[in-house]
Amino acid sequence: MNLEISTPTPEAGELVQRLSATPLGARLARRLTSTQLATWGYPHDSDPNCTAQLLVAELAANAVTHGRVPGRDFELRLRLLPGKDTLRIEVSDARGDKDLRFLDGGPADENGRGLVVVLVLSSRWGVTRRTVGKTVWAELPLSPRQRPRPGTPRPCARRPGPEG
Repeated sequence: MNLEISTPTPEAGELVQRLSATPLGARLARRLTSTQLATWGYPHDSDPNCTAQLLVAELAANAVTHGRVPGRDFELRLRLLPGKDTLRIEVSDARGDKDLRFLDGGPADENGRGLVVVLVLSSRWGVTRRTVGKTVWAELPLSPRQRPRPGTPRPCARRPGPEG
């Protein structure tokens, strides 16, 4: 696994990290996102941090599952967009020959549903072709007044189990 951590200063407003195209790499992408947002002032259990974790988890899982090329990593990029109070999440993989299909199956089809998560939780998202591969990106408003669905439960908040 390629683990060259390039943690920027909080003022820089950007994190770029290459990760192995494995389930472990996808999990690490989510953890890096949580840690970086906490560094930028969005605590681990805050709505923006939890939502960003869900978006990264879905995009990284897609990169590992559908965009994997043996021997190639995927890249996670988190950027605070200046003046917009918005987080831009980009996940790049090496597979450009496979188009994203958004819900092209029927109700019983298990493929493509994760992109609904991206659609619902982000204010904008899209795909950009690269020389090698593609980048799937999503933008997440960080201020409460700009959030797509204010008042929704926090996606990563711990809920008490049956034992209390």
